[in-house]
Amino acid sequence: MKKTATSGKFTAQPGSILKAIRRQRGLTLSQVHALTGLPISTLSKVENDKLALSYDKLTRLSEGLKVDISHFFGSVDDVQPLDESKTRVVHGRRSIARRGEGSAIETNDYGYLYPATDLLNKQIIPIVIDVKADSLDEFGEFTRHEGEEYAYVLAGSVEFHTETYAPVLLEEGDSIYFDSAMGHAYVAASKPCRILSVCSREPKITT
Repeated sequence: MKKTATSGKFTAQPGSILKAIRRQRGLTLSQVHALTGLPISTLSKVENDKLALSYDKLTRLSEGLKVDISHFFGSVDDVQPLDESKTRVVHGRRSIARRGEGSAIETNDYGYLYPATDLLNKQIIPIVIDVKADSLDEFGEFTRHEGEEYAYVLAGSVEFHTETYAPVLLEEGDSIYFDSAMGHAYVAASKPCRILSVCSREPKITT
C-alpha cells in the first residue's frame, strides 16, 4: 500500500494481495476464476497492476477466497483466511478517518476512497466515490453486488441509472437507498461529483 502526496491517503494494491493469497494456497488463476467467477484475463491484469478493482469485483474476491475485504487494503504479511466459524461480534469498536484519509483505488468510472480499513468483519462498507463517467455509454456495464446500498450526494449532481427504473437526477444533499444486486451506475451530471456510498455485506432479507 503506497502513501500518496495527500496525508493519510494511501493507494491500495489489491493485486499484490491477490497474488500472495493465490500463491500461499497453491491456486491457479483458473481455480480463482472458479471460486470468484471473475475471468482469468481480469485476474491476470489485476495481479500485474494493469486493472484496478471496482467494489463489486473486490466483494467477489473477498467472498470467493474467504478473505475479509479489508485485507485487500493492507499488507501482504497481514493476510489471513476468514474463518466464519470464529467470527464474533466485538462491541465498542471504532475507526476515525480524518478528511482525505483512506485507501484509494482509481478505476475508469470511479475514484474510490475506503475509510475504516483497519476494522475487519464490518457489516457495512463506507466508500467516498468521485464519479468520473459523463454518460452511461462511457460507464459501460452496470455494477451489481449482493446486499443493499445507500448513497448521499456530497458535491455536484449525479444521474443514477439502473436496469429496472428510469434514470433519476440527484443533487447535492439528495440520497437514495436501493437493492445493489440490481444493475446500477452513477454518472456525473456536473463536476466535481462526489458521493458517500454505504454498502451492506449481507443479502437483503426477503419476506
